[in-house]
Amino acid sequence: MNQLQALLNDSLIRTEHVENAAIIDIKERQVCASTFGFNVPPENALNLISTFYKNLLQVRRGGLCFKEKYYKCVRADEHSIYLQNVHGGLIVVKTKTFILVATYRVGMYPSVCVEAVEKL
Repeated sequence: MNQLQALLNDSLIRTEHVENAAIIDIKERQVCASTFGFNVPPENALNLISTFYKNLLQVRRGGLCFKEKYYKCVRADEHSIYLQNVHGGLIVVKTKTFILVATYRVGMYPSVCVEAVEKL
């Protein structure tokens, strides 16, 4: 396990509000770390990068498809997107070099999940 994976596990998964998480390197355009068993397909990683640079308004209006599930946008700005569906939610946060994506299940506290991801 590399340091980024350990950081995801220690800072997010242990909160028990985040189900899975991954870090996407924007420059390399690929996932550089993820929690155990959380596979982000390359096309989803590229779509998330593109969302912040080209499609943010479209995501605000129409939501986002991630790993073959549709999510409705609840909140979006230039640094974060908060999406939900009947199964749970998706949090996406952008820094200068990385995009962090995290999922949570129904019954978890989305505000705590958002806060944990944004702090990380």
